[in-house]
Amino acid sequence: MNSRELFIAFWTIVVKEVRRFTRIWPQTLLPPAITMTLYFIIFGNLIGSRIGEMGGFDYMEYIVPGLIMMSVITNSYGNVVSSFYGTKFQRHVEEMLVSPIPNWVILSGYVIGGVARGLGVGLIVTLLSLFFTDLQVHHLFVTVFTVLLTSILFSLGGFINAVFANSFDDISIVPTFVLTPLTYLGGVFYSIELLPDFWQGVSMLNPILYMVNTFRYGILGVSDISIVFAFGMLLCFIVALFSYSLFLLQKGKGIRA
Repeated sequence: MNSRELFIAFWTIVVKEVRRFTRIWPQTLLPPAITMTLYFIIFGNLIGSRIGEMGGFDYMEYIVPGLIMMSVITNSYGNVVSSFYGTKFQRHVEEMLVSPIPNWVILSGYVIGGVARGLGVGLIVTLLSLFFTDLQVHHLFVTVFTVLLTSILFSLGGFINAVFANSFDDISIVPTFVLTPLTYLGGVFYSIELLPDFWQGVSMLNPILYMVNTFRYGILGVSDISIVFAFGMLLCFIVALFSYSLFLLQKGKGIRA
């Protein structure tokens, strides 16, 4: 396939993915907006008024970057895992695999679809947060680069989950028992400086901690971890998951009969 045909194949998958989640927006875009609004009201206004400051900022200001990142993570992951498993369940994926479309184009199309939903929900949550606090972006490049890399990473994670899933119940196991606990323990609602030394060390093993803190640095200019190290981890994870996803497609793991 020439470059024009590759782009058409890639863009077709992306458009299909975007239309998929925008067509059912009451199920894909509205629920996270409502959920995050409740977080802003309960944790930000009600509980936050009693907590006071965190990291030198009003508690609402402090948790907003983490809540935005949480919405990006869950929606990027959820879009790809549900979409690709649905394609696998309906046997549409076999048509793509026997076509001359390279595996990296198929994978990239699904990942960009997940990124589109993750960033779309992230933008909605950001706009909602403006009703509760003023956001002053400290470093635009860090903010945009972090949210983009995080969305790509969890879109790849959703793809891998979908490949190994054998039922619709399987696509909810990782988000429920892995993703949600790591997100809540990733410094969304607190600074790890509040923890004893032992638990600070344990928290450093949580990859989401690096994403949340890097994004918080982009918005507020404060972080509990090294920004350079966090970017290095994100890039390494993306390369590893992308390579593994291509390997799974090539082998037809969980796809070919």
